Amino acid sequence: MSSESPTPEQAAVQAAFPSADLPEGWLAVESLDIEAQGIAHRPDGKVVFLDGGLPFEVVSAQVTRRKNNWEAATVTDIHRESPQRVRPGCPHFGLHAGACGGCKMQHLHESAQVAIKQRVLEDNLWHLAKVKAETLQRPIQGPAWGYRYRARLSVRYVHKKGEVLIGFHERKSRYVADMRVCHVLPPHVSALLVPLRALIFGMDARETCPQIELACGDEVTALVLRHLEPLSEDDLARLRAFAQQHGVQWWLQPKGPDTVKLLDAGGPPLAYSLPEFGVTMPFKPTDFTQVNPHINRVLVARALRLLGAQRHERVIDWFCGLGNFTLPIATTAGEVLGIEGSEALVARSRENLAFNQSGRTQPLAPTRFVARNLFEMTPDLLVADGVADKWLVDPPREGAFALAKALADLHQQPELRGAWMPPRRIVYVSCNPATLARDAGLLVHQAGYRCVSAGVVNMFPHTAHVESMAVFERVD
Repeated sequence: MSSESPTPEQAAVQAAFPSADLPEGWLAVESLDIEAQGIAHRPDGKVVFLDGGLPFEVVSAQVTRRKNNWEAATVTDIHRESPQRVRPGCPHFGLHAGACGGCKMQHLHESAQVAIKQRVLEDNLWHLAKVKAETLQRPIQGPAWGYRYRARLSVRYVHKKGEVLIGFHERKSRYVADMRVCHVLPPHVSALLVPLRALIFGMDARETCPQIELACGDEVTALVLRHLEPLSEDDLARLRAFAQQHGVQWWLQPKGPDTVKLLDAGGPPLAYSLPEFGVTMPFKPTDFTQVNPHINRVLVARALRLLGAQRHERVIDWFCGLGNFTLPIATTAGEVLGIEGSEALVARSRENLAFNQSGRTQPLAPTRFVARNLFEMTPDLLVADGVADKWLVDPPREGAFALAKALADLHQQPELRGAWMPPRRIVYVSCNPATLARDAGLLVHQAGYRCVSAGVVNMFPHTAHVESMAVFERVD
């Protein structure tokens, strides 16, 4: 890493603060890596990854790990502070013992967080795939606080403390942070943390309930209680009383995700809406949905604008999930095929299609959902799905390598495709810039596409998570 050419930012820091001119042990932070660690260099060129360091700062640090060509360290003193450093919004954030590990960037100004994520995307595209987007999309941003409508909270009864802890894990630890508020959760959920601690502490099953999963819809706040043993009638009564008092909906999970069920039937359904498209998406609390509903609405709208599906066109939505993109696409396209690896999600997407068909002034386009293992795609399977004018691809962190590889094989071996034609445009939504870059390399260098635009989506403010979108068009 130290042998690579420095970025312009690194070169600027190295010029302003030559390591040889700094007092012994001081470090000039040059940039941030994808894990939100500062990057500095020793006078001998060794790379130092700094927890808590920001670009253009001069710091001292305590080394926590040493290797031949790099070190990991934690900032102990800041001798020159970055103008981008801000006061963290949460009392549980920081480098101190017991600090919450849920966020990594609260000490960095929100606009700087987005700029760094944009650089991570560009660097991955170029260094991993030698791909450069022709145009940079304007970053998609939204509320920086109270945005996290999905969360998995650990629950631990701590004998030594004589209390229950509920929250995220401590920074770099398996222990649960002693959290009493969480400002990235919706305010009404943050306010539940202390009452939930008291609830679990008072239950017979306080030692056998390891997790509470949060899923907020537009009207419903669902809490999924993982319990390792059957709950007593007294505990069920305690849950019902809590639900009544705090306006939440309890779901119980005795084993795997497929065992999740409502504690009591009735009440409004758990659902979120996409008002721009007149679509409402009912879901179960363990189904995959986007964490940030504010950003999701903007993300779907931009993806569809970039896709530009017309009434005469057929579109395939790969990794379609519940139909988050599929059903909005069906408001503008001529025909839509949604393909997903999970049978359960395909069943839910079909239910959502039926739910949204009724009462519309303009019916949705003919839409079909099928289940298939998308990590085992082949050219033959791709051809069998038929010709589509455009694709929407929204894979998990593993990316869509098999899909991109099959498309590349068909481009390079025309005899395999017969009359089949590749899509003219692909909109690729990614939650991992490294796998996006890998797949972009296949599309651009082997499948006959150019990357016309790319940009970041700040789905998870204050974390190092990078969500992004790229558009590829076939080279005629």
